[in-house]
Amino acid sequence: MKKKSSQTAAQSKVGAKEPPTEVALRIVLRQPPAEVDFALQKGRGSAYETVQRQRSKGKDLEFDFTVRVKRGKDVLADFAGPFVQGPSGERFVYLDIGTYAGQTNTPWSRRLKIPLSGITWDLVRAGGVLLALVPGTGTDGGPSCASGWRKQNPLWQWQLEK
Repeated sequence: MKKKSSQTAAQSKVGAKEPPTEVALRIVLRQPPAEVDFALQKGRGSAYETVQRQRSKGKDLEFDFTVRVKRGKDVLADFAGPFVQGPSGERFVYLDIGTYAGQTNTPWSRRLKIPLSGITWDLVRAGGVLLALVPGTGTDGGPSCASGWRKQNPLWQWQLEK
């Protein structure tokens, strides 16, 4: 006679993966050019909205939001939610700039790409707010954009806010 397992097949499947967890993120855009609008992009493609829109006065801007984190392929962290962009393993968040943030009468139409790939499980398990300090001004004197800012900051990484 075969001994019955105390777990059903469905229960063992659920237990095989960690349940998704929410993690709080804060992006601090450091000293972006004055009189430019910046906003967090929520959604993808043409069906997105800008939230937390702020006009820079040349001082740091902060954007606070949460993402879901779950175990991805090869036991790496993966991210989901309305602010998350890109394919698994290459996830990122956009800050919209100038016209992309809804500003009119501006020469700026940019997006700033902030990768989530540097968020480790140790940071997630720490349970605090994860902080990204991002330069707000690019080498051309305008707002930082795309992922070019990473070339000037190759050692950049997410950190636990103190």
